[in-house]
Amino acid sequence: MEALEKVRITVKVNGKIYTHDIDPRLLLVHYIRDYLGLTGTHVGCDTSNCGACTVILNGKAVKSCTLYAFMADGGEILTVEGLEKDGKLHPIQEAFWENHALQCGFCTPGMIMTLYDFLSRNPRPTEEEVRRAIEGNLCRCTGYQNIVKAALWAAERMRGGGGDE
Repeated sequence: MEALEKVRITVKVNGKIYTHDIDPRLLLVHYIRDYLGLTGTHVGCDTSNCGACTVILNGKAVKSCTLYAFMADGGEILTVEGLEKDGKLHPIQEAFWENHALQCGFCTPGMIMTLYDFLSRNPRPTEEEVRRAIEGNLCRCTGYQNIVKAALWAAERMRGGGGDE
């Protein structure tokens, strides 16, 4: 079998610019994990059903197992590692901790990134809206109740409230 010619991509990930020559068949999730060493983005189902690989690409939540890395060329990616600033967790990360919204933690990065996108567009969600927003992310441990509670708590914090909703 003949080797494919490499393609060069340049992306901005969590504020830092990276350039690599990659196989054109490389999925974005594998680029993030294997080339950049950002293992918070999880490989779950490889079929876009679980949402564990969710990242923010050019301002929108995407399942990185469904995109080739070259499709992100010139783009800006935010991963769960990029949410923390100056040693301080993002309110959504803090909400997961404070509200016991994780157990095994496998789905957590994808849930957090999905909620990051959702809450940036809907700062005052209802419980039903949160449940709809995360329906593309699977969790086998929590039953979702504390994830929803954490999302509502984070929304309050992000609006400047105390988070005791």
